Amino acid sequence: MSETTYPGEDEAVVGADDEVVEGPPAVGQLDQVFKCGSCAGKMSFQPGADAQKCPYCGFENPIPKSEEDIHELDFKTFLSECPDSKDIVEQLTVDCSECGAEVTTEPNISAQQCVFCGSDIISTAHSTKHIKPKSLLPFKVTRKEGKTSFITWIGKLWFAPSALKKMARQEGKLNGMYVPYWTYDSDTKSFYTGQRGEHYYVTVHYTTTVNGKTQHRTRQERRTRWYSASGTVWKSFDDVLVLASNSLPRKYTEKLEPWDLGNLVPYKDEYLTGFKAESYQIDLADGFAYGAQIMDGHIRILVKRDIGGDEQRIHSVKTQHDNVTFKHVLLPIWISAYRYKEKIFRFLVNARTGEVQGERPWSFIKIALAVVAGLAVAGTIAAIIMSAQQ
Repeated sequence: MSETTYPGEDEAVVGADDEVVEGPPAVGQLDQVFKCGSCAGKMSFQPGADAQKCPYCGFENPIPKSEEDIHELDFKTFLSECPDSKDIVEQLTVDCSECGAEVTTEPNISAQQCVFCGSDIISTAHSTKHIKPKSLLPFKVTRKEGKTSFITWIGKLWFAPSALKKMARQEGKLNGMYVPYWTYDSDTKSFYTGQRGEHYYVTVHYTTTVNGKTQHRTRQERRTRWYSASGTVWKSFDDVLVLASNSLPRKYTEKLEPWDLGNLVPYKDEYLTGFKAESYQIDLADGFAYGAQIMDGHIRILVKRDIGGDEQRIHSVKTQHDNVTFKHVLLPIWISAYRYKEKIFRFLVNARTGEVQGERPWSFIKIALAVVAGLAVAGTIAAIIMSAQQ
């Protein structure tokens, strides 16, 4: 529900590009649905109401009118109670000193190679306790298909060192890894303050010189009137996905999305046979902080729609999270970590969809030769044009 204050009909409204005036109420109300605070039944938003009465149980949900009506839910309090032992798993893991990955291992293995960066791991395995994953997506893309994607991707790289392509064919080992993620569900209600901008046009007189003579002309210039706006928006989020690892570049893992989370299966140790699994490095509370940032981006889109007008400014958004739930899931990724001139590069394949992302080195010699060749071609074309004009 949006709220604005505005002058009477006979009061003049004077606007400037950066001047704030009171004006008509914001429009663009959303078709919003939120849940009853008692029975979780769906309640349709009714404009103008101070509270929404549940048609199922009669409970009334108050509508926030200001920031004081929004209380922060400290997600860490959700973790304050001792979790049930069946939700905790004890694993044997080793830490990579190069990239910080914590990977599951088998007993009696004294040395191995890190899947994430290719470094040798010689640390002693230790036992760790973590929240047990409840579900996962099994590998669907085969190692052979992943390796083919890797070689094809390397082969198509422009200005890649020639030695890289040879190395990829000979040494490009692909490792199957289950990577930890959190998913969060949350019912949000957000009170906002901001401004709504409405465009209008004015006629501007100016002079110009044409053929030595001064001429008077006019043009239309756009201006904006700004009006105060405030209101409340609701949104329910489902399965907001947060990478719980610091071992992989986030900008590449995000490009592996979307994941078919609708096909998650209950966790079983058998699915990990022949693969490794990384333990989460971002805990449940910090993961929710990441998730809240993702949600905030969507909420701000709703706020702008709710403010309406031609332009919008958001001054503050205060969000309350209710009915927060989470899942710890494992998602399958084929990884190739290779070193080129002492620098680590990683290649990733979404083992469900086949989506490919990766880091790559550049051959500056090839780039320089291409620039020289380009300049030579440009010079030749210029010479031909000049010759034709003579």
